Amino acid sequence: MRILVLGQGKTGKLVAEVAAERGHAVQGLDVLENAGAAALTPAFLAGFDVAIDFTTPEAVVENMRACLAAGSKIVVGTTGWYAKLAEMRALAESSHAALLYGTNYSIGVQVMLRLAQQMGASLAGVGYKFSIVETHHVSKLDKPSGTAISIAEMVERGAGSKIEVPIESVREGDAKGMHVLEAVSEADRVVLTHEAFSRRGFALGAVRAAEWLASRTGCYDFRDVYSEL
Repeated sequence: MRILVLGQGKTGKLVAEVAAERGHAVQGLDVLENAGAAALTPAFLAGFDVAIDFTTPEAVVENMRACLAAGSKIVVGTTGWYAKLAEMRALAESSHAALLYGTNYSIGVQVMLRLAQQMGASLAGVGYKFSIVETHHVSKLDKPSGTAISIAEMVERGAGSKIEVPIESVREGDAKGMHVLEAVSEADRVVLTHEAFSRRGFALGAVRAAEWLASRTGCYDFRDVYSEL
């Protein structure tokens, strides 16, 4: 496939590396400002099968608008833009384009999300209180992380009702990402933890998502499709 990687930060560069390792032709583009999306013309995008975005919350919306309006396919690893999700979904569908988004492309995190839902279903109704602590590098812009928000949502989905799941955000050094879900009762404590040792798991998941999306149109959430990869 011909893959366009938007964003040349640490994760974007690793995505390009992993895509090349998997036999794809790759071009990187450092589109970090809203004005940079002007480079994403229909003629330019026609040269690629799919784009992968790891930019910033400020840049990603315009990048998506440009790609989807052109009928292109885009995998979005950037978080912090979900207030625009309904608009992006409608644009993908009306343009017969494709959008796949996710708060985390790690397979391990996807397993954690399912376990969080199970914990909510099993423990919320019998006196347990939930909380989340997420730790990331100091340059991560959104707080709390999209992954932490997804974990809280899955606990609530399992519980079957709106419950309080407070999230504490820690930013330190070059931490790759740790999420800890805790359920505490008067009698005991249950802890579920995911710790990333590198960004490679995120990059591999994003490239596999792009491979999956290449033959589809519409709007998809990675947590609903990862088991098909």
